[in-house]
Amino acid sequence: WVVSSAHLGEQLLAAPQSTAGLIDPTANQFSLDPDSIEKQVLTLNLRLREDELSIPAGTNPRPRPFTVVPGEPARFIAARLAAEGFIADADLFNLYLRVTGLERNIEAGNFMLADTMTMPEVAEALQTALFEEALVTIPEGMRSEEIAERLSDANIIENDRFLAAVRTPRSLTIFDDYDFLQNLPADATLEGFLFPDTYRFPVLAATPEQVIRPFLDNFEDRIGNKGLVGGGSGLSGRDLITLASIVEREAVQADERPIIAGVYINRLNNKCPEVGGPYLQADPTVQYARGTVGNWWWKPQSVEEYKFVQSPYNTYLSPGLPPGPIANPGQSAIEATRDPAQTGYCFFVATGDDGRHVFVQTYAEQQQNLQTYGYNP
Repeated sequence: WVVSSAHLGEQLLAAPQSTAGLIDPTANQFSLDPDSIEKQVLTLNLRLREDELSIPAGTNPRPRPFTVVPGEPARFIAARLAAEGFIADADLFNLYLRVTGLERNIEAGNFMLADTMTMPEVAEALQTALFEEALVTIPEGMRSEEIAERLSDANIIENDRFLAAVRTPRSLTIFDDYDFLQNLPADATLEGFLFPDTYRFPVLAATPEQVIRPFLDNFEDRIGNKGLVGGGSGLSGRDLITLASIVEREAVQADERPIIAGVYINRLNNKCPEVGGPYLQADPTVQYARGTVGNWWWKPQSVEEYKFVQSPYNTYLSPGLPPGPIANPGQSAIEATRDPAQTGYCFFVATGDDGRHVFVQTYAEQQQNLQTYGYNP
């Protein structure tokens, strides 16, 4: 899982580390009104126990969740904190809140607290609730519209708002933080760079950057600029991700990814004369072009239908790579494309058996396989 440190660590890191300066000995020393007298008495009582404030309730540094419900009185919160082992003395904690005035600013919401936090640290943490969070799994091979739907269903971010950010990445305040994005064409989107994984996102994210940054951080950690160059494919940068996205959509079995990538590299390098040029003839690219809401990966009734879809993404009609990635590939597909299998294969077809394919060198062999596995011409 990828967990944003901004949500798990902000309270522990922001909390004060000592009680120095906690109580002002000169505050209201000349005031004789009842409220001030009460405040001075409470302050004196707290000063007598000030050393206890810095003693944690336990030794487990691992944060645990704690929730404050709307309208909950501070004394009830203190009692629950003590019952759950976050503080050692509810009365002392409540006294501290009253003297410092922090009881007035406790937020309702979710918090991450640890047994090793001191009372001032716990009180400070309760001033700022964590975002409510949700785990969302993004499988390999999803296109950005599918990711947007999944995030919207989890109440992370509105569908249109996410897609607008993905399609105009240079408008994001975080764009310049990632070296691997700097050579993208001016009209490029983030398709292909939304790294698949399980993420913890804030519910109702305030900005698209809060949602997109974890994807890009993960891509940088797993792939980065170094993973986009070198290898035996001859491709780099966005071109590598574009072909990897096709391999991701085409391959079902992991061991076939380098072989499928090798077939496409052979075609791009004009090593398959029977194809008639550097045509990938990759079904997923046409499915991407024809995809619509509810049917993002259009499937034709026959193979021939692929040839009539007018789109630059139709690699039956357009030579070379499509204009950009068609999905968001995982690490295995990217690595397989970077270092494809070296074979003489130019054709393959799915057998219908656990997603496997058969690979051949000649068009005649391909035609025989199409007949064998029941494909309509």
